[in-house]
Amino acid sequence: MSTESDDPVTDELTPDQFEQADSTGHWRVLSHGACALFRTGTPGAGAVLLEDVAVLADAANHHPDVDLRPDGVVVRCVSHDVGGLSRRDVALAQDVSAAADRLGLTADPAALQDVELTIDATDRERIMPFWAVVLGHERAGDEDLLDPDARWPGIWFQQMDAPRPLRNRLHLDVFVPHDDRPARVEAALAAGGRLTTEEFVPQWWTLADPEGNEADVEAWEGFTDELPEGLVSPDAFRAAHGVEDWRVLQGACARYRTGRFHTGVDLAASAQRIADDAGVRLSTDLRFGHVSFRVGAPEDGWIDDAALVVARRIQAAARAADLEPDPRALRDVQLTFDALDVAAVQRFWAAALGYTTREDTDLFDPLLRGPAVSIQPMAEPREQRNRIHVDAFVPADVADERVAAAVAAGGRVVRDAEAPLWRTVADPEGNEIDIAVSIGREEHE
Repeated sequence: MSTESDDPVTDELTPDQFEQADSTGHWRVLSHGACALFRTGTPGAGAVLLEDVAVLADAANHHPDVDLRPDGVVVRCVSHDVGGLSRRDVALAQDVSAAADRLGLTADPAALQDVELTIDATDRERIMPFWAVVLGHERAGDEDLLDPDARWPGIWFQQMDAPRPLRNRLHLDVFVPHDDRPARVEAALAAGGRLTTEEFVPQWWTLADPEGNEADVEAWEGFTDELPEGLVSPDAFRAAHGVEDWRVLQGACARYRTGRFHTGVDLAASAQRIADDAGVRLSTDLRFGHVSFRVGAPEDGWIDDAALVVARRIQAAARAADLEPDPRALRDVQLTFDALDVAAVQRFWAAALGYTTREDTDLFDPLLRGPAVSIQPMAEPREQRNRIHVDAFVPADVADERVAAAVAAGGRVVRDAEAPLWRTVADPEGNEIDIAVSIGREEHE
């Protein structure tokens, strides 16, 4: 790859150029930047890598997004000022890889992916405000809504030639803090939504956009079921002392404004060590200006006594650092499919997304970076093509394997004219996913 330039630091790069650069073999370009996953086999290794990344980022004055998980660290590089990748990202990626190598960590690029959504619309301007409110997303150009935290799926609104008025077999579940839900529902209704729930239930209200696409806006409150010994109900967690900054979504979550990147790194590293000492799984999302935490069982979010203690200790550490909580920015997203054959649909989506199954109906991202999936029984067929479909951006060198796995699990390829950029695969009941890559996309456009 040619590197000659009058400004070698900020030159924009295509995804192909990034992956062809020297010493970027650990990295793959997905939908919103270049990512690397480094597996951490021992407690504390993730916090050490995070602290090394902070030193490198401060030295370069270029700060990545970092997702710290019990068994791995995902680092994402992107240059927001150029709206894509630059040579700064290559330089930082090379330094981060070298730091991971010194720590003896193993890169696992095949496990990386970004999950996005597409909504077909006859009038995108009419429905985009609703989804911006429900998801807390921001507008990016004429056709897209993006999560400002680069955490939850962005949505591309695609022009639909003719109305498809029947109810989708796919809807979104958006989990929000209990004390934020009334205002969010009110704002969604003001943005053109309508309430479709026949009666209010404690956990969720179902809203539809002006074209009938639905979202359940959910909050864990009024939970009165008895739980096994050692588990903490959402209401009991809310009432506990020392976790006032936390909210129950899918797991207990907290977010703090940090101002400086290094401040977030310090809290994130301390929190990981607290969790490691307690044997509790902690998921941390570090961004420039804030850091978010989640404790709870990875597959379903249930909180036990040990997780409550860890949440209390993390809050104490954040308050000792004079950090301000930001609970209203918290949210969690799940995809729910209606299905006649729940088992068949579950098998397909486990293969198509590389997810782990839970019980007979649910799936979750083993890295807890993508939306969870729930599959619920449907009484009778809805033959109309959904107005919502899933987009999974995967590394170019695993795309063929992912498509083959989805087909082997009962899917069928319904469009491959744009291969290898993307292929549309339908599950046994017609719900669709585009398995896509970023490599070659800019050159194609």
